[in-house]
Amino acid sequence: MNYIAVSVAVLMFSVQFFFTDRYEKEMGGSAVSTFFYSLLSAIAGAICLFFVTGTSIGIAPFTMIMACATAVNNILFSYCSLKALGKINLSLYSVFSMLGGMMLPFILGIAFYGEGITVGKIICTVLVIAALACTVCRDNSKGGTLYYIGIFTLNGMSGVLAKLFQSGNFNKTDEASYSLWTAICMAVISLIIVIHMIKKLKRPKPSVIFYSFGGGAINQVANFLLVLSLAALPASVQYPFITGGVMIASTIIAALIGQKPSKREILSVSLSFIGLIALVLPQLN
Repeated sequence: MNYIAVSVAVLMFSVQFFFTDRYEKEMGGSAVSTFFYSLLSAIAGAICLFFVTGTSIGIAPFTMIMACATAVNNILFSYCSLKALGKINLSLYSVFSMLGGMMLPFILGIAFYGEGITVGKIICTVLVIAALACTVCRDNSKGGTLYYIGIFTLNGMSGVLAKLFQSGNFNKTDEASYSLWTAICMAVISLIIVIHMIKKLKRPKPSVIFYSFGGGAINQVANFLLVLSLAALPASVQYPFITGGVMIASTIIAALIGQKPSKREILSVSLSFIGLIALVLPQLN
């Protein structure tokens, strides 16, 4: 059931790309439009998660600290991505983002939570890294090192913070309340920034509200599923599964809407699929 939950989250992340892509085409990639998206998507996510909690929200100091830290990390990642995409190689941006999202929780789980190194984990990690390498194009940009480090670290910290919350031996709320507080903190921080920059914001069309709410609801619920599944799945298993799964699902969705995958993408998906089999089969036995 936990693998099913993570698989659903993987599919949701892949579908979310459609909403964010449509939003960017409508509103552009300015700083204020990014924070406006964060605001609307956080509100949508909070509404969905409010009903998940059964209209009751728990509160505890550890939960609030972790929710605020996660919200700040998510907003910094969005802002860093915005600044980076105009200056660095898009394929390398994707690789560093997904590598960070996979490797930092992977290392955390093995180094500090005794999750252990298995043959399946090694095979999967190596194949997913190879799959990501297949998508890399030559980088002609200059001065992008700092951006690559920021993207790698901030995306990886998302998984690290989720693991720290789930494994923390403190008085805390359930996963739904933690996810809800994260969305609320994101909304509050984004609102403050948007108010400060409101004069630079384009007037949003109704479609923009739809894309923001749709993408936000999907993203927040998907992240909630990941936090929930961390109660049973090791981080060193879950996050390589997510990275490989998103690559596969995104390519399939792109093919279904008429975007023919390249030979590199087909090879990348094949490597990811083999890696996921090597990772999951030993866990099911």
